Amino acid sequence: MSAPTARVKEGGLFRRLHAWREQHVYSLVSSLGRCLQRPIATLLTVGVMAVAIALPLGLALALANVERLSGSVRESREVSAFLKLGINPGQAQQLADELGKRPDVAIVTLKTPAQGLQEFRRMSELTGALELLDGNPLPTVLVLQPRDDGAALAQSLRQRPEVALVQHDAVWRQRLTAWLDLGQRLLWVVGSLLGLGVLLVVGNTIRLEFGARRDEIEVMQQLGATDGFIRRPFIYLGLWYGLAAGALATALLFGAVAALQPALTALTQSYGSAFRLDGADFRGALAILAAGALLGWAGAWLASGHHLRQTRPTDL
Repeated sequence: MSAPTARVKEGGLFRRLHAWREQHVYSLVSSLGRCLQRPIATLLTVGVMAVAIALPLGLALALANVERLSGSVRESREVSAFLKLGINPGQAQQLADELGKRPDVAIVTLKTPAQGLQEFRRMSELTGALELLDGNPLPTVLVLQPRDDGAALAQSLRQRPEVALVQHDAVWRQRLTAWLDLGQRLLWVVGSLLGLGVLLVVGNTIRLEFGARRDEIEVMQQLGATDGFIRRPFIYLGLWYGLAAGALATALLFGAVAALQPALTALTQSYGSAFRLDGADFRGALAILAAGALLGWAGAWLASGHHLRQTRPTDL
């Protein structure tokens, strides 16, 4: 291939790329302009989409905070073995080393009576009453993190002569796990249904846009415009709707967390504790924006493809 021919082909490629970029920029800006021309209709569409996006996200945040407030499933599997008062520190450490070698035990933590008393002072309002005691009445405690549900481990510890009491509420843990699993399934069901609702809202909006510009689209098809060229502004329109809905959904989540936090703080402080709700962080906000944009793009793409097939001319 000669050098002039190569330059011509290269110039043609650059011209096509420049034209492609200009078309996308024009479609992006023009679709945003159509949104701003009808602020009330745009706000209603974006509001419905934002509520549909925010509801499953709020449920997900609620599940995460409930799990964290209850101590999480991992902590609820812990087995606490309260040793008899006559067990000295050496015997307690020897027992902890022995239990740590069991295949069904992941971690063993030894809490001495002094550590237990210090922790009790931080969590209780009876500090003054504790000063009246002649000694430390708390026993040595072994906190074991099992690799399984911990039922067999708890039963084995109850048979040990050094152990006075074993605390392992397996029923509560199983119920907590069942409720959290139900919540996760409910989250997927609600999220799928509301995601479908977002697609339908965008599809209906694009249908109205096609109806308003039907004559223009038919003329463009008669002149040989491709489906991609005609579809492009509608896809960008759905993208703008999705981005705006994602931003509004993020604002709704932050607002809900801010509204609930004072009442929750007052409630937890009455129990001598402190708890803060976890909301969406920066990465979570970006993920919500991306999910909204993807839903808007997908809904516009599906709806525009359907209506283009209906308006495509059959006789040229």
